[in-house]
Order: sequence, then structure tokens, then C-alpha cells
Amino acid sequence: MADTNPRQNVTFASNGHQAHGYLAVPSSGSGPGVVLIQEWWGLDDHMVDVADRLAGEGFVVLAPDLMGGRVAHDSDEAGEMMQQLPVEQAARDLGGAVDYLLAHDAVTSQTVGTVGFCMGGGFVLLLAAQQGEKVSAAVPFYGVGPAVPDTYTGVRAAVQGHYGERDDFYPVDQARQQEQQIREESGADVEFFYYPAGHAFHNDKDRLGTYDEESAKLAWSRTVDFLRSRVR
Repeated sequence: MADTNPRQNVTFASNGHQAHGYLAVPSSGSGPGVVLIQEWWGLDDHMVDVADRLAGEGFVVLAPDLMGGRVAHDSDEAGEMMQQLPVEQAARDLGGAVDYLLAHDAVTSQTVGTVGFCMGGGFVLLLAAQQGEKVSAAVPFYGVGPAVPDTYTGVRAAVQGHYGERDDFYPVDQARQQEQQIREESGADVEFFYYPAGHAFHNDKDRLGTYDEESAKLAWSRTVDFLRSRVR
């Protein structure tokens, strides 16, 4: 894995106002674009680390700060922050992130990929539904929350989902129903993987006590290969 450039906090235009985020660029200086969408904790050190890891794999990564700089200290605070988040405003910010990457000199792809976790996984699906052909790869990790769309007819991206079989937040039966709905309504390539793990199994900060190293490594490998094959 290559080193990345120093941390870059950026401001970008979004629907008539300014949004903020963290930009990670690979040491090569260029690569395909990926929007990384945070969990309900906010844009914390873990999400910055995930952005850096993706940049280390050769992607130019923008992680928008949907919570305006706030980072939760516990799940109660995180839940409150998520409930207070204006979904439509956040979606506009994410749309601005797509346009920012597509216009960035370091981005070599004609489309972007998007990866998100928990609340961010829900926004991954919403963003793909809203942005159509601009998003060619959508990767929700156990996507839940207020942004999960009711319909997926606008999705043109290939979708690769990662869900836990022991997820108390989003039971696996619901995840399987979501997989089938996306496949039927979008007509896109859809593949969900299910792991012997609980919710947030990829978060190695283990804030919910559900981190599963083996499942996380497998899901990460699949994600990187998927993005490389789909974001061009």
C-alpha cells in the first residue's frame, strides 16, 4: 500500500453553499475518484484512516463532513446527531462532492465510486439513486438510517453490499430484501455478501464491540477489487 499525501481539509461548492470534507490523494498524485461517507459518529479519526487506506490503494478520496465538525463520544450522542441531520441537505452536500471529484485535476475517472458505513451506507444508496450515471460503483456496508431510499429506480451503479448475519440494527432478512429490491428496481449488477458478524464489523475502533477482523479484511479486499473494476 502506497503512502498518501498530507491531510487536506477542503471546501467545495454544493447547491449554492459551501460544504467541507477531508481529501486523501495517493502518492502517485492521481487516481479514480471515490466519495467516502461516514458513520453516525461523524468524520472521526477512523473515517480519516479509511480514506487514507483507500488513497493508499490508488484512489482520490473525498470524505464530506456531514455533521459540521461534530464527533460523537457515545452511541446516544451519535444517534441524536443522526436524527438531527437534515437528510436532503446532506444529500446535496454529497452531490457536490461528486461534482468536486469529477472536476478535480487529480481524478482520472469519468465516474466516481462511493463507499459508506452504517448511516453512510444508507447515503451511498441514496447518492447512487440521485446521481445516476455519475456513480458507477456503490458499496454500502450495513447501510441503515434515514437516508435509505424508498426506491432504487435511479441507480445505475453496480452495487456491492456488505452485511452482517448477526446485525441487531439491520436484521439479515431485511438486508436480503433490500438486495432483491435494488436488483429488481435498478436493473444494475447487484451482489451482497453476508458475514458471520454483527453491525459495524468493519470498524476496528470497535466502539460497539462488534469488530470482526476476518470479516473486515475480506470485505475490504472485495471492496477495493470492485472499485478498481468499476470506477473508470
